[in-house]
Amino acid sequence: MVHLMRLARAASIADLRELARRRIPRFAFDLVDGGAEDERNLRRNVEAFGEVELTPRYMIDVGAVETGVTVFGRDYALPLGMAPIGMLNAFWPDADVILARLCKRENIPYVASSAASTTLEKLAEAADGNGWFQLYVSGDANVTESLVARAEAAGYDVLMVTADVPAAGKRDRDIRNQLSVPFRFTPGVLAQLAGRPVWSLASLRNGTPNVANYADLLSSATSYADVQKTLITPRFTWADLERLRERWKGRLLVKGILHPDDADRCARIGCDGIVVSNHGGRQVAFGPASVEALPAIAEAVKGRLTVLLDSGIRRGSDVIRAKALGADLVLAGRALAFGVGAGGAAGAQRGIDILKLELVRALGQLGTPCYATIDASVLSHR
Repeated sequence: MVHLMRLARAASIADLRELARRRIPRFAFDLVDGGAEDERNLRRNVEAFGEVELTPRYMIDVGAVETGVTVFGRDYALPLGMAPIGMLNAFWPDADVILARLCKRENIPYVASSAASTTLEKLAEAADGNGWFQLYVSGDANVTESLVARAEAAGYDVLMVTADVPAAGKRDRDIRNQLSVPFRFTPGVLAQLAGRPVWSLASLRNGTPNVANYADLLSSATSYADVQKTLITPRFTWADLERLRERWKGRLLVKGILHPDDADRCARIGCDGIVVSNHGGRQVAFGPASVEALPAIAEAVKGRLTVLLDSGIRRGSDVIRAKALGADLVLAGRALAFGVGAGGAAGAQRGIDILKLELVRALGQLGTPCYATIDASVLSHR
């Protein structure tokens, strides 16, 4: 009861993050909260949104606000989806399924990570038609083909291939925490577990998390870096993307686009969409924030592709900023993960409720009762 009261008092995603930090051992919290090297890009993703100013308009009837969006022929209740996050059950037990079910209930897309702690088949069942599948292309073509075939059989009709990890990011927090897969119970880890009894008991009931879709391949892995080497290849090229486009009959998105020329090439290959993303600042320690790269990319594709954005979403108004700059839909990863970490299913619901409330109120303040009509005219021009 006390914890539910704390959730009810959480006014922002930042509040949920703080609740999650207090409930989760540091090594597990840092796995999701941390970024590459000095975490400049992680911070910049959030800061850059705050620098996009919107101009309120008043004396317009905003008594009824419409937040729906149509993407790939499917109507969703919100212009927001769950971004893929690997090993999320290490953050909070059963987080994958909790968030997949939340997305189904809220009628928003859930993107299942190929590095999830839960099999893609179980996540397809939990998302129940709202699931998309995110693919890391492996150096072993048989591994990649197996995942694609399993995604087809599970009923996913949207495939999101991640292109922005030719080399695994250097995450200083994970190095300091000596993060390993499976986890090693060092004296330091045991001390952290003793200080977080709710998380520890829940994790004990659910078992040690691993990368479920690669369980057989990763039996000899000794570190998270080893896991990433199995999941990704530095040799993924445009020719590989073209072959994947021929292989996959559903909608194909490319995640990790930051340059207009790359976006243009995705369109020419026949992809259906792109995700403007710097991987939440988790892989690259330099370069632009996703929202900074968005306008030039949206201009380059000029309606030829569906444009999504992730990285840095912390407020409902950020969703509007992204739309004004050219994104059709945004994906939030940490924002919803913080909710589940703060309070399981109830916390996840609180996270989406906060973002919905902020989105609706921002639309009202802008005098724009329909999200679909948002364009660059709402931007402040100095």
